[in-house]
Amino acid sequence: MIDYHQLYQFLADHPRLKPWGQALPALVEKGLSPQRFGDLPGWLQALEQLPTITADQIDLKNQVAVWGHASEVQIAQADTALRALIPWRKGPYQIHGIHIDTEWRSDWKWERIRDHIAPLKHRLVLDVGCGNGYHGWRMLGDGAERVIGIDPSPRFVVQFSAIKHFLGAQQPMDVLPLGIEALPRELKAFDTTFSMGVFYHRRSPMDHLRELKDTLKPGGQLVLETLVIEGKEGDVLVPPGRYAMMNNVWFLPSPATLQAWLKKCGFKDIQLIDQSPTTCNEQRATDWMTFHSLEKFLDPEDPSKTIEGHPGPLRATFTATA
Repeated sequence: MIDYHQLYQFLADHPRLKPWGQALPALVEKGLSPQRFGDLPGWLQALEQLPTITADQIDLKNQVAVWGHASEVQIAQADTALRALIPWRKGPYQIHGIHIDTEWRSDWKWERIRDHIAPLKHRLVLDVGCGNGYHGWRMLGDGAERVIGIDPSPRFVVQFSAIKHFLGAQQPMDVLPLGIEALPRELKAFDTTFSMGVFYHRRSPMDHLRELKDTLKPGGQLVLETLVIEGKEGDVLVPPGRYAMMNNVWFLPSPATLQAWLKKCGFKDIQLIDQSPTTCNEQRATDWMTFHSLEKFLDPEDPSKTIEGHPGPLRATFTATA
């Protein structure tokens, strides 16, 4: 099973996080239950088959990469075990010469926002819906003191654990198999909270914004990235069915609408720091994510629209202060 001993010790020593830390072992056990997730034993077996390779060099500042003296046998073992965890959606990763070419070029998103958020040096960071934790590694690379990611998908938690196996157990980052509902109300403990690619999956946008605000210290910063539509304040797309083949997309507001929602929930200093259309160069099928990707979700006659006829994916990132 995945070891959270160092995280539990950190939480036990943190005055605001200690009560949550006491409840976490039971929550983690539920989130990593083989009875709930039938594929989980196979993923954990792949994790156990990863070879131990000494890391001579690690780069989290410019990429997520590790190099060391590995034999051909060890590289083959690592490649086989990592491929057992396909699909890999967030990345890319460079692991002892193995290039995990993920569905998303998550590094592009990071480069677009990293110079426009509050500096992460010495900050305690929460990453909500973090997937396999790619952006959390980049947060460490930019100086974060500790990163805690939460994502309810056990496959992503195991993928993160595989990367941490090679980067080192001492790295101050963990990914927990939880949704944001598992966090206590009025936690007010984090210096920065990220929610990237989560907002449009929430049935109640206001409730999600309030949940995010509850995680932050007074003066802490929210970094919120989501799908939006072009339009004026008050404009919102509520897809009657699927959006780009996703059946759990509830609200796509205009940037002005989302800024108004943030203000309504008590956030201040609200800034739109990036707005970019998602292209098939940034999200695509690869050898490490062999299922359909964005190209199949757009109108083949008009790629500016989704296959359902909605405006094509446009993503915006906001910062706001609690």
